[in-house]
Amino acid sequence: MIFEDFSSAQSTVMWAIFAVAFILGAVANKTNFCTMGAVSDWVNMGDRSRFRAWLLAICVAVIGVMVLESTGITSVDSTLPPYRGGNFAWLEYILGGIIFGVGMTYGSGCGNKTLVRIGGGNLKSILVFAVIAVIAYFMLNPFPGTDKTLYSELFYGWTSKTSVSLSTPQDLGSLLAGNLGGEVARLRMIAGLVLAVGLAIFIFKSADFRSSFDNILGGLTVGLAVLAAWYITGALAAISADGEVLSWTDYASAESWDMLEDDPDARPKDVGVQSFTFINPIGQTLRLALNNFDNVFITFGVMAVIGVIAGSFIWALISRSFRIEWFVDFRDFFNHFIGGILMGIGGVLGLGCTIGQGISGISTLALGSFLAFGGIVFGSAMTMKIQYYKLVYEEEASFIKAFLSALVDMKLLPAGMRKLDAI
Repeated sequence: MIFEDFSSAQSTVMWAIFAVAFILGAVANKTNFCTMGAVSDWVNMGDRSRFRAWLLAICVAVIGVMVLESTGITSVDSTLPPYRGGNFAWLEYILGGIIFGVGMTYGSGCGNKTLVRIGGGNLKSILVFAVIAVIAYFMLNPFPGTDKTLYSELFYGWTSKTSVSLSTPQDLGSLLAGNLGGEVARLRMIAGLVLAVGLAIFIFKSADFRSSFDNILGGLTVGLAVLAAWYITGALAAISADGEVLSWTDYASAESWDMLEDDPDARPKDVGVQSFTFINPIGQTLRLALNNFDNVFITFGVMAVIGVIAGSFIWALISRSFRIEWFVDFRDFFNHFIGGILMGIGGVLGLGCTIGQGISGISTLALGSFLAFGGIVFGSAMTMKIQYYKLVYEEEASFIKAFLSALVDMKLLPAGMRKLDAI
């Protein structure tokens, strides 16, 4: 679609993202698509059906990006955030993922689930949302009157020293081409096909999963939503300017934005090829509020956040599942508060959440996304196991004993290091 001005293109993109996010929120509510729930089912009951739904979303997104790039429709080489970026911050990916995984366990769900739960009437999630918003905002934006952020104060000084500057993008195809030689596009296709086929075999070998309409619907919808966002931001809108047709993202760049010299603050914020992620966007909603809801601060992320909440809310009304929920006690309140803090930190540090890195990032085949995904699953599973050991053994189960026993359960330590009987 070609537009004569940026505002028309911007409006079309924003409303298209809202529509996709609306569907995502409604279906996630209807199918109970939940990444934390997927880990919980696996750890506590040995049921991997919802985990397979998560993997199905990844599989669909990977195949979709392969099609978009191989046909020349769009590229995900330069994205927001820079999944394929040459700065390989491996420690931040892993640490951010683990912190986020712990946080989503305490907060009863990841960023997307928090929005879905808000739409369904859960007041606990409003607290989690507010805490994530503040933490994510100040992870990237300086405290008033200073040039310091939470990230610069807590992490940059030591985590940045471990980052590796790669000579190629960090996606699997580029890394293979850089080390083995060959055409990047072809190797990306091969790597994507191997991953997608492997995932599909694992996903659909389960008869229980094949018979679960909701899990299949949830996985397909989330994967297609991620794919749709890549298309919308990368290929949907173009602008005819001075006889030249520029993409929506190119037109909004610093080099081409006509109003930049007269009013730098008027340049649209966070315009780029991107797909769904929810922690930084929750922080962007705070930025919008702090700037008196100025339209220039309405971004892809803000529309995604509003869309998911709205979709979940409408489904909750249609299905008559809307329920007001509040904290059981102070401990419940405290757990959700801590969960919000950790998700805000981990989601920004690790460059995304269970959707952002776990699906959008992996769809680009970025190595850092796989590390963050592993960190999230590990952090969440470990937290659940420790909580369960402490619940069963009470005073006998110190944190160290529960932690070591959980590592043994996860086959990361030898059985001889177990401190508590397996449960």
